[in-house]
Amino acid sequence: MSQPAAPSPHRAPGGRLPLTVSVICLAVLAAAGGAVTAAAPDGARSWVLGTAAAAGLVTAVAVLVTVLAVRRLRASSATASGEVDALRQQVDRTSAQAAHLVNVSLPAVANRLRAGARAEEALAAVPAPDGVQLRQVLRVFAEEVAAGVGQRQAAQAERDEVVRQASYLAEGVGHLVAKTLPEAFERLRTGASADTVLADLPRPAGERLGALTDFVVREYATSERRSAAARVAGAKALSRVQAAAVSMLADLREMQERHGEEVLGDLLRLDHSTSQIGLLTDRLALLMGGRASRAWNKPIVMENILRGSVGRIAAYRRVRMHCASGAAIAGFAAEGVMHLLAELIDNAANFSPPIDEVNVYVEERTAGIVVTIEDSGLRMSDAAMRRAEESVSGRSTDLASLQGTRLGLAIVGLLADKYDISVSYRPSSRGGTGVVVLLPPHLLAQQRVEAPASAAFPASPAPRETAAMPAESAAPAVSAPADAAGETTHGLPVRPRGRTMARADRVRERAAEADAARERERPARDAGARFGAFHRARRPEPGSRTDSGTGTGSEQDSE
Repeated sequence: MSQPAAPSPHRAPGGRLPLTVSVICLAVLAAAGGAVTAAAPDGARSWVLGTAAAAGLVTAVAVLVTVLAVRRLRASSATASGEVDALRQQVDRTSAQAAHLVNVSLPAVANRLRAGARAEEALAAVPAPDGVQLRQVLRVFAEEVAAGVGQRQAAQAERDEVVRQASYLAEGVGHLVAKTLPEAFERLRTGASADTVLADLPRPAGERLGALTDFVVREYATSERRSAAARVAGAKALSRVQAAAVSMLADLREMQERHGEEVLGDLLRLDHSTSQIGLLTDRLALLMGGRASRAWNKPIVMENILRGSVGRIAAYRRVRMHCASGAAIAGFAAEGVMHLLAELIDNAANFSPPIDEVNVYVEERTAGIVVTIEDSGLRMSDAAMRRAEESVSGRSTDLASLQGTRLGLAIVGLLADKYDISVSYRPSSRGGTGVVVLLPPHLLAQQRVEAPASAAFPASPAPRETAAMPAESAAPAVSAPADAAGETTHGLPVRPRGRTMARADRVRERAAEADAARERERPARDAGARFGAFHRARRPEPGSRTDSGTGTGSEQDSE
């Protein structure tokens, strides 16, 4: 700011120089005019003097005007220089204020606004610039930053709300999937209605979760009703097929008793085929929630259990039984154990070479009866063994997850879960796969003193190692012995245990013809002697639970 005052000492001499020059010029002109006047003739001297005076006056005026103009010009120049200096000073001040505004004021205002202060409070906390424009810039900046901070805070709050809702929904969905829906599905599977289940369920706090829960539970209830209706319809249809198969077996076994050796082999083959149909229908009925076609009201010895199981499969000739136990299975579990072992033996026979045997071992242990089934097929891989153990665990009972041709292990799992039977797989010492079945003690019948065997059909001793059936026989299924039905003191028929009244009546009607028919049938029985013992062994006596032989013949008596 001291720079505009520096040239002022040099201007004063410059201001006096034009006046001195003007005076000298006027003096020179006056001298020149006097000389010209003196040199002029007398007659023209007055005219010359006047002319010289006029010229001098004009020159003086011109010089004066010039001096005044120069002074005015100098004054204007000095004024302009002062204004320039003032403007320069103003620019310097403005630059300094702008720098202070940019470097100090604006950051301070922005920090205060970010800290939550309002625009007016932030502006009041910083010194205002002198310039109107700078003050306007500062105000506009504060307002814009305040608006941006407000928008950012609103967006942050909205984001936090969205995150909170998402976390709440995720937690609600997790609880819904992990606890609420499984409990609801379990109750729906037991027969509860959707309204009852929804009334007892803890309601989710969110409206959407509540609507989702209602929708899923009601849809699952509808699918369960449809599935249950389909299972009931299938079970009813299969029960008719089961009844027809049982009736066919009864008729075939009656025919085996009536006809001679010429048709006995064909009847045995038909008997065996019908037994396989019965196994298939029982399998489907169990999967659909039905029950087996046979039930027992008396214990069945373990060897008869094995023979009854083997008699239901196609490859019965390849099965070798090694029974070292005289224990009996209680009647309520006998059919289930037979079916379970039949499925496992059939599976072992199907997955082993057709020329190799399947060996079944029965041993008594402290934990129960141990049945080991070993084949000589390809050894199962670890993954296949895990899948098999998963199938027999009883956890995979959903029909949608089962293959149409692989139902046997699922049935094993159902029966094992029902009767608390342990089924496990291991590599076989014969090169294939071994299945170990542990029958727990609560399935075993209490040992009792055995009643005397029937005189007509004496019990044969249980062999330690037997084949499922002689190779030359057509099938293991056999007819039941025609046990005569007893009568009361008033002549009314008495139904033996394990027999229906219709069956008892038929036996009673045939009793009158038994004596005469026995002589006529004796040659046929002699010719079929190799089947007779097997027939008698297949059906335990009504009063005995330890008869030796197979069990398929006796399986039909309880219908």
